Amino acid sequence: MEFARDQWYVAAHGGEVGRDLLARTVLGEPLVLYRTGAGEAVALADRCVHRRYPLSESRRDGDTIVCGYHGFTYDPTGTCVFVPGQQRIPRTARVAAYPVVEQDSLVWVWIGDRDRADPATIPRAPWLADPRYAVVRGMAPLDARYGLLVDNLMDLSHETYLHGGYIGTPEVANTPITTEVDEERGIVHVRRHMDDAECPPFYARSTGIQGRITRWQDIEYHPPCLYLLHSRIAPQGVYPPVDGEDSDAFHAEIVYAITPSTAHTTYDFWAVARDFAVDDESVSDYLHQSNHTVVMQDVAALNILERVIAAEPERYQELSINIDTGGLAARRLLARLVGSGTAGAPR
Repeated sequence: MEFARDQWYVAAHGGEVGRDLLARTVLGEPLVLYRTGAGEAVALADRCVHRRYPLSESRRDGDTIVCGYHGFTYDPTGTCVFVPGQQRIPRTARVAAYPVVEQDSLVWVWIGDRDRADPATIPRAPWLADPRYAVVRGMAPLDARYGLLVDNLMDLSHETYLHGGYIGTPEVANTPITTEVDEERGIVHVRRHMDDAECPPFYARSTGIQGRITRWQDIEYHPPCLYLLHSRIAPQGVYPPVDGEDSDAFHAEIVYAITPSTAHTTYDFWAVARDFAVDDESVSDYLHQSNHTVVMQDVAALNILERVIAAEPERYQELSINIDTGGLAARRLLARLVGSGTAGAPR
């Protein structure tokens, strides 16, 4: 598959990047990430220019990386500052340094022409760094192509069947959706408002609500990488007031950063931010465990689907229905990004 280049992608949760060397592959490009002594996140090409030894398998010395094979040493800009056995450092002795922005507790890297990297274009997920919210998070790698995870998240009707006992109830699949596309900003909105629904364990145990609920799922997808699910949970029949805060409801901001690693592997960075029971560690533990379980159910299903699709003839025709309007809109916007940027296949 082709990727949308000249775009920002999440390479890590902020807490994953420290003084140790971290290997990630984004759009087929191997990266090594670490922090300088001043706390700045750095992303360099994960190949020594000399004999291509992975810098992530090497060692850090202060703010530099010393290649573990022959000792070539690189500073945070990717410039080689030491070559063994000679005084002169070849002019071409440098590795690529990628633009990095740390925002909303996510580490974003720019893949493409660095002169086009504009931090102002990075979509926001402010709840992840807001002290008024409690956040749990994780990352799961998939042995499946990126588009399968986008399809999965854009059509939440699968919750009823794949995630029963956690977040799925019959109403999710049975309630129609509305889909809107902001063509100018390139955002897909999918909304499902359930006025009288069963409360799934994910919310019953975390909010304490007993009985039926009013449940809203409002999706914002910002291609290529960021997916936001604004989840509103309230006792059945309780709706937002015309004026003032929606204080009688519980709100969860569920964030997925969907990052292609290679043509057939993907990083699923996930987080759940909530505005209720913020100081209750038992709720955090439960939501972390439950959402991890849900994510791994998706991983298992999509890994199976990847193997099925890889074995099929190219001209296989799938069937789409009303619930697929959000996913089809996302596919179209992704194709537009590939067509307008510097598309590239993994190396």
